[in-house]
Amino acid sequence: QVSLVESGGGLVHSGGSLRLSCVVSGFTLDYSTITWFRQAAGKEREGILCVDRINSVTVYADSVRGRFTASEDKGVSTAYLQMSDLESADTGVYYCATNWNNRCTDAPQERGFYTWGQGTQVTVPP
Repeated sequence: QVSLVESGGGLVHSGGSLRLSCVVSGFTLDYSTITWFRQAAGKEREGILCVDRINSVTVYADSVRGRFTASEDKGVSTAYLQMSDLESADTGVYYCATNWNNRCTDAPQERGFYTWGQGTQVTVPP
């Protein structure tokens, strides 16, 4: 059975750092990319970046460029989202997802193309 399980969310003050994890099962990261999304309250879900099997990262959201990065550790079937210099605008529920491609697309695809985790809340107070 395919699953993606995020963890590592929490409350962090502005300027702080946080690392989210996404443990996958039922498939291998050798052949599937992981895309990270976030959704702030009352807003659309936003694709922020994608990481592929050689840890090449495609950034989708300019707002996180230079502050967020992603990686995969295939040995433990886990993808990571490393976030630094956090700000209140980064508050939201963060999701990992796979669209079953082995390469990151140039832009996020429609939600229906992805299999999703349940999300983890990140809160950065103003």
